[in-house]
Amino acid sequence: MLVQAKKAAVILALVMLSMALTSAMAQTALQSAQTTLTSEERASALQQFQTTRDNVLKSISGLSQKQWTFKPAPDRWSVAEVAEHIAVSESTIYGLVQKMMQSPATPEKREQVKGKDQMIIERVPDRSHKAQAPEMLRPTGRWATQAELTKAFEDSRKLTTDYIGTTNDDLRDHFSTIRRLEPWMATSGCC
Repeated sequence: MLVQAKKAAVILALVMLSMALTSAMAQTALQSAQTTLTSEERASALQQFQTTRDNVLKSISGLSQKQWTFKPAPDRWSVAEVAEHIAVSESTIYGLVQKMMQSPATPEKREQVKGKDQMIIERVPDRSHKAQAPEMLRPTGRWATQAELTKAFEDSRKLTTDYIGTTNDDLRDHFSTIRRLEPWMATSGCC
């Protein structure tokens, strides 16, 4: 049981890294001269989001309640807590993108973020430096059951993939300073 729970936690951590890389791919897209997704970018993002969705669901399926809630140490998250963090992150990032798209386009800021995509690609997978999740992304037991959490994740992922699949938003000229995430970004060394 302990091995299976540890394996699930490792898989969830890898899925989180995959989601971060997807974000990095989006950042790369934001820095090109084009303002909407190319068909290749859209297809790549959709494939990445489908793969990470499948990996999250596979990593949490079939766990007993004891495995779901097992914590390898008092200062470590359980599989349930990692899964909650992923679900909350998914919906939070989607909401931030939607909010950002309501702000005025500022193409003059492109130069300020030049090179950030490569930095994210290199630093986010590096697990040698642990970072604290921002308060808003920490698990708090938002969902009573694994089934409720899974449904929330799947509903949020569907919103994200539907957006990716259909948007013609000017993604490359909208920027946001996300103050609530800045402490995390500083400690993680990602940005």
